[in-house]
Amino acid sequence: MTVTRPARITGAALCGALALVIAVWLLRDLAAFGSPAELAWYWAGESAFLPRRRAATSLVDPLLLIACVATAVTALRSPSAASALAATGAVTLALRLPGLWATGVDALVTTLITLALATGLVVTSAAGRRPAESRDELPGRLGTGAAVAAGILFAGAGVAWAAWEVHGARALPVEFTVDRFTGGRSLLLPALAVPPGWLNVMLAVLFLLAAASAFARVPFARPLGLLAGFLLAGWGGAGVAIAFRLGRVEHLGALDDDGRLTLATSAYGLLAGIAVLILLAGRGAAAGTARHRPVAALPPSPPSPPPPGW
Repeated sequence: MTVTRPARITGAALCGALALVIAVWLLRDLAAFGSPAELAWYWAGESAFLPRRRAATSLVDPLLLIACVATAVTALRSPSAASALAATGAVTLALRLPGLWATGVDALVTTLITLALATGLVVTSAAGRRPAESRDELPGRLGTGAAVAAGILFAGAGVAWAAWEVHGARALPVEFTVDRFTGGRSLLLPALAVPPGWLNVMLAVLFLLAAASAFARVPFARPLGLLAGFLLAGWGGAGVAIAFRLGRVEHLGALDDDGRLTLATSAYGLLAGIAVLILLAGRGAAAGTARHRPVAALPPSPPSPPPPGW
């Protein structure tokens, strides 16, 4: 199945609107910080700016912005963009849902608009489907080697993210664990930030779904895997960058077990995310492509005995 041209244009417009909503908040934070580098380090986890200023956005916002722009371009260029639209819409819904119980009118209105646009993406991807007119319009299937490798990397990331959340739930008081999912006052989160417990669970589910789809080599494995791989590399890269900035890599021996495991998880996320993006970057073989010419297309065999001049 592919997507009709009106549906692709609608999906691209919805992605553009999502990106615009995020961009408005990013520009507000950039004006408050005055330096893109300082804002980027804030997203990565630098806490030195907290006494002076705080942002309304978090690392989720620039990553979703890039994902929306990439999905919009894909929708305009590819007839098989239904899975990309659905994946971006579903991930946006999952990450923005906690904003419904966030404080602040601006954040709540932004959440409602974002959820409406993300729902529109999912509906558009489903309602705009049509049968493919040629094999070239069918989404490419993953090769066996790439599928298995990507599935293993995603499975490792999903288990790691889930294990960290289980570890935190066992080590922290119940009230603080609940705040990690609801965004309670004890966390002092930015206005649009996703509560860390909710974020970890949603990422773990996303990575495990990407692993399952890669192992099964389903048609939507590539767009889902590219989105999941990009988010995995983004979070891993932020963790590695802040570890270098704060000197944790140089003083690795002085870190406790949790600190070393956190750095190892970030490094794995960065490397695994990049590897997955490389594995899934190709288009792959079109589904249903025949390797041999059909019998009806072969030239007729010469009669026996052949007539004169054959």
